[in-house]
Amino acid sequence: MLSDQDRIFTNLYGVHDWRLAGARARGDWDGTKEIIARGRDAIIDEMKASGLRGRGGAGFPTGMKWSFMPKEIGARPHYLVVNADESEPGTCKDRDILRHDPHKLVEGCLLASFAMGAHACYIYVRGEFTNEARHLQQAVDEAYEAGLIGKNACGSGWDFDCYVHRGAGAYICGEETALIESLEGKKGMPRLKPPFPAAVGLYGCPTTVNNVESIAVAPTILRRGAAWFSALGRPKNAGTKLFCISGHVNKPCNVEEELGIPLKELIEKYAGGVRGGWDNLLAVIPGGASVPLLPKATCDTILMDFDSLREVRSGLGTAAVIVMDKSTDVIRAIARLSAFYKHESCGQCTPCREGTGWMMRVMNRMVQGRAEPDEIDTLEQVTKQVEGHTICALGDAAAWPIQGLIRHFRPLMLERIQQYKSRGAARMAAE
Repeated sequence: MLSDQDRIFTNLYGVHDWRLAGARARGDWDGTKEIIARGRDAIIDEMKASGLRGRGGAGFPTGMKWSFMPKEIGARPHYLVVNADESEPGTCKDRDILRHDPHKLVEGCLLASFAMGAHACYIYVRGEFTNEARHLQQAVDEAYEAGLIGKNACGSGWDFDCYVHRGAGAYICGEETALIESLEGKKGMPRLKPPFPAAVGLYGCPTTVNNVESIAVAPTILRRGAAWFSALGRPKNAGTKLFCISGHVNKPCNVEEELGIPLKELIEKYAGGVRGGWDNLLAVIPGGASVPLLPKATCDTILMDFDSLREVRSGLGTAAVIVMDKSTDVIRAIARLSAFYKHESCGQCTPCREGTGWMMRVMNRMVQGRAEPDEIDTLEQVTKQVEGHTICALGDAAAWPIQGLIRHFRPLMLERIQQYKSRGAARMAAE
């Protein structure tokens, strides 16, 4: 269990002042000039040693990602882009950072940008986040006024500009290359990789795209040291993480805890337990809508970290825990997610453009049971033809929830089909 002195986000619930004075009282912007004075290589080495893995879903080591940026600044400027386009269903952690602790993010942007040789950072905020964008812009303005960013940021000799950019509400813009396209004023459509953004990113220049949480934790790691952060959590799954717990729990919440906490403990300790008690649990989606669900039997013992969840063929994703009790029509729930991914597909890749619509239509029939038993296998086959065959991971995100449903709830799907047939036979007999 995480002790209070190890919490990074000390104003997660907005109890204290989120402006500069409040942030400074909580330790933000403390010794920032001295951290910059350590130099670019020292900062990147410290981030590598901390074991921080990207908090946006993929879990790629953050320090390593920073190190991919060219060492020398040539004719093309370097850019940092912060992904605040939090559109994954069930996920609401970045939103609370933006509205309650925005200075952590702004300071993180300065330190990360310096480490990568970037004089400019763009924070791409989800279009629907109106108040959050307002708070963030005020935090940026306060930092400029206090001389913390801008010319000679924090008196360090490094010039740094930070821009808040509002998106227009497209889920696909959470994919890093689609986000870059959108920033450039084009349609948010993912780019083929390679070239990777570290070589050819925003405006054709070296760029790193990081999630809000990944950047916001950097100043605390650099202040308190890599050894402190890496001692929290489990090996290769170091540090603290914001978990968003929603669905059929007594007290939905966001909470910061160590990676590797048992799922059952997380739900019972912080979210007031499952509605109707733990035995009333049906399934949990452990990492936002795009990862496969887990049945109760797995939830009893599973640990919440990247590797443990991968071992049970799911994923930590954004750590958005969606709890479903036994009142849930789990087939309908996954069909609803299929409709979401069909709606949000950018349409660039044929498997995703055609496959998401096809999967949605079949799932809608499965909800009623209006299908043949062998269509379950056909549906699973199609998810495998979509998964891994698209430019970005939206195809995977659309396929995985259905794969999880078939893996763990095939008997329920067969039962639904049988019930539909029985009702049809009864109707015909009555006529």
